[in-house]
Amino acid sequence: MKTTSAVERGYTWIAEWERHEATWIAWPYRESTWPGRLQSILPITEKIIRTLAEVETVHVLGGPSETFQLAAETLAGVENVHVHPIPTNDVWIRDYGPTFLVNPKSKKLGAVRWIFNAWGNKYHPHDDDANASKRICNGLDSKGKWHFDPRSNTEPIESFGSDLVCEGGALETDGEGTLLSTSSAVVTGTRNPYRSHEQIEREFKRMLGIEKVLWIDGGELAGDDTDSHIDQLVRFVRPTVVLAAVSSTSDDSNAPHLAKQYQVLRESTDAKNRELEIIPLRTPPPRMIQGRRVPESYCNYYLGNGIVIVPQFGYRSTDSAALGILQEQYPDRVIIPIDASDFIIGLGAFHCATQQQPAV
Repeated sequence: MKTTSAVERGYTWIAEWERHEATWIAWPYRESTWPGRLQSILPITEKIIRTLAEVETVHVLGGPSETFQLAAETLAGVENVHVHPIPTNDVWIRDYGPTFLVNPKSKKLGAVRWIFNAWGNKYHPHDDDANASKRICNGLDSKGKWHFDPRSNTEPIESFGSDLVCEGGALETDGEGTLLSTSSAVVTGTRNPYRSHEQIEREFKRMLGIEKVLWIDGGELAGDDTDSHIDQLVRFVRPTVVLAAVSSTSDDSNAPHLAKQYQVLRESTDAKNRELEIIPLRTPPPRMIQGRRVPESYCNYYLGNGIVIVPQFGYRSTDSAALGILQEQYPDRVIIPIDASDFIIGLGAFHCATQQQPAV
């Protein structure tokens, strides 16, 4: 028997560009995620946190006790930053954190808690990441404020546990009923065996208020371990307008896959039956690190209140082109480039490492 859905309770998932109450991020500590590079990741993470804290609250999952202490000491005195003793296995909170919802009538915050199994059981252990969503929701009230006093009698956030294995990076919305996703990251035997596209779409509609799911299949980035998360490939900048990753060189092994994805977008219409305007966003040339291709894409930017945090990969031509395109598409926001040339060694960038909590 199905539990009550978020939609039945009046909640819906809104677009990332809507105003935030906060951003959630996890403190990095896992050497195996960035072999030999962890010490360069810490100041980058601190820079992201400090940048976001200028425009919204930042909640930091401190991880194990020793890294919690390091995070707390590093960020001590930074206004609008709160470090929590919530354990983690890794930093990719976009994928294991809750998908926050809003109830526009009651002006309350809600959340969906998906099942997280580390991208089809690719990595172990992942138990702390799998439990982080519940721990986050246990600490929030219905207005999106953290219970610093456990004896507080404020109304808790209403959260909805889904039986779907899903990661937040696999989901992208225009806030008007359209969801972008990829079959390879959701409809798989390692995540949701024996579930059809139609069954999964029904769950998205129940939990997110989605009216139409567009399966943008065909695109992939060599080196990506998420099985083609949409947030590396296609992003809405506003309803009917998307940025789409395309290869900067014809001999790139990603080129035919991204071209196929582009064609799927051309043939798609949104929940209101409108065609999509597609803006190409060229990826950097192929780069190998320690014998492995890294999945560099400017689509992995993050929107904060009034800002866009954009990954830079050390290629002047594509880095500057991406900044120019994003400034054109977000003319009312400040574009903030941050070096991701080491961060991407962990196979993700800044959108992967953040999770927005909308204002209510």
